[in-house]
Order: sequence, then structure tokens, then C-alpha cells
Amino acid sequence: MAKATTEEDETFGEWPLKRLMTEVCGSGPKSADDMTRAQATEAMRRIFAGEPDHTTLGAFWLANRWKRNNPEELAAYVDEMCARVEYVEPDADPIDCGANYDGKGETAILGAAAGIVAAGAGTPVVVHSGDRVPTQKQDAYKHVLDELGIATELTPRDSAEMVDETGFGFYYQPAFNPAIDDLWERRDMMGVRSFVNTIETLANPAGASTHLGSFYHLAFAKKVVDTFVDSEFHDLDRVIMFQGMEGYDDIRPGYTKVAEWNAGGDADGDGGSESDSFTDYEIETPEYGMDFEEADLEVDDVAVDSATLTEEVVTGERDDHWRDAVALNAALRIYARGDADGIDEGIDLAREAIDDGSAADVLAALREF
Repeated sequence: MAKATTEEDETFGEWPLKRLMTEVCGSGPKSADDMTRAQATEAMRRIFAGEPDHTTLGAFWLANRWKRNNPEELAAYVDEMCARVEYVEPDADPIDCGANYDGKGETAILGAAAGIVAAGAGTPVVVHSGDRVPTQKQDAYKHVLDELGIATELTPRDSAEMVDETGFGFYYQPAFNPAIDDLWERRDMMGVRSFVNTIETLANPAGASTHLGSFYHLAFAKKVVDTFVDSEFHDLDRVIMFQGMEGYDDIRPGYTKVAEWNAGGDADGDGGSESDSFTDYEIETPEYGMDFEEADLEVDDVAVDSATLTEEVVTGERDDHWRDAVALNAALRIYARGDADGIDEGIDLAREAIDDGSAADVLAALREF
């Protein structure tokens, strides 16, 4: 049974969640103060230990939502989570695709097909998700891969082997991140998203050096980058994020903003945040073959239809707007990892992987794994 957080606890420190609420972060969206890194770290340790009263935990999550977390707080949460993640790195250095775990409900999930095509072109890709994660509890990567007949409920070691054997790998949240999975019921009772929905996508279970994500607003992309930089656990070389459909890591048709961060380096190769670079730019998807509307990517059953489209595209059965959408999404993955100098070259590599059967070979290998 969870115990109340009204008193200091020598096990954790001086900042029970109730005290944080009353003295720091719970006074409302305009007057609340940000927590120090130490305070946020202690809060997350208490949460993972199951210490806060359920009402207090819900109030704390809601207060964080109101006031909006800064990168220092998010980095503290991320680092406490990562300390509990079971990491197994493949020999390959894949690109980490961290889409919203609570899924999509209207448009097809293109990331499975895009990842398989990118793998066929020589870019190893890792995706990860849970199973019906709150609050939306909609279709995510797991459910598309299940429909394709690909194993998903894997140990982290099996996931790493999948990457090395096929070029594409799936990591299952309950297996690699059980501490977050244990919060499922509390999150479901909240009814709205919390910062947990943000940090779980940043777990990077394969230890990749490049992260690909999505955002609704550019400010969120900058916050995610700053979170990675402030993290004492992560040491990424590159982060690329874009405005994704339904908040997922699928490029939306039309005008799309892209944010790109690259870790800096000096002449001695020591690096340092002062030499990092953050840029943002726009792409017009019709220039890259996606000359259609978002409505053209809507489906009736996200998991089933996405799986069908994935198979038809990667095996070369389709030569329509679905193939174009997959090729562009695969191209961004290829470019993000540095396997192409630009999106145009990435598209050429993606289309070649479909045409020569390399993508189909990856799908077959995944089904055999």
C-alpha cells in the first residue's frame, strides 16, 4: 500500500511530493516555481518506489502539466528512468525512433514500413512502444508488427539480436522499461497525459547515437534536445525531429517543420555543448513525392491497414501515394543516421531498396526471427 507523503523520509530526502506541491510546483500554471534537479530526481525516485499516495501522485502529475516542465526537470526524470532501463545494445548503431507510445487513431502508421525500407537500404532502425499505453491507448508500433506476424514481446537481448540479424528491431516497453510499465494503472486513472508520456519515448533502449522524434510545436523539439543535453545518462550525436501526423514519427504531407541538432566537437575532439548546433528548416513534401493531403493517409483500422500497406509497399506491390509516403519517411531515417547527404539521396536509396527486393528480404527475415 502506498504511504502518505506528509513527512520527510530519510530513505529519499527532504522533498515528499506533497511538500513539493505546497512549496514549489503546485500553486498553478503562472505562479508555480520550477524544481531543482535534486528535487525532481527525488520526486521520480519516490514515484518509482510507489511511495506517494495515489491522490498526491495524480496532483503532482497534473501540476507538472499545468506549469510545464523545463529541460532540467525532464532530464532528472529521464535519468532516473534510464537507471532502471535494461539496455542491450546491438553491434550495429541503429537510429532510435521514439514515437508517442499511446499511438494513433486515424492515419496509417508508416514507421514500420519506413524502418524496414531504411534497413533494406543499409540503415539499421530501432522502434519501441508499449501496449495500449494511456491515455489514448491506440495503435502503436507493436500492434502493426503483431499484424505482420513479427515477434514483439521480446527480451531486450532478443531485440538487439533482431537488429543485428535483420537491420530492424523492436524493443517492448514492459521488458526493457518495467519501472514505467508499473505506472500503467495510475496513468490510466489520470485521464490526461503527464510528463511520463514524454520521457518514455526518450529511453533509447538500444543505446543509439541518433534519435528521431516528432513534435506539434518547434518549442517542444528544442525542449527535447535540451533534455538530452542536460541528461547525465544520454550522450547522443544527433537529434532530428519533425511535425508528425497525430504526434507520431510519420511526416505529415505539405509544409513540415524539421528541427535538427548535432553535437559539437573541437579540434581535440573533446566536444562540448558550446559547439553544438540547433537549426530548424521547412520542407515541402510535394517536392519529395508526397503531393497529397493528410486525409489520403487515413485508414479504417490503423493496425490492420498499416500492416497490409507495409507489406504491399516493401514487397513492391504498390506504386502509388503510399509508396511515396514510405519512401520519404525512410529517407529521413537514412539521412538522420548520416547514411545519405540529403533527403533526395535518401529517397533514391529507399526506392532502390524496394525495387531490388532488399526491403522485402528484411520483412521476410523479421517474420522468421
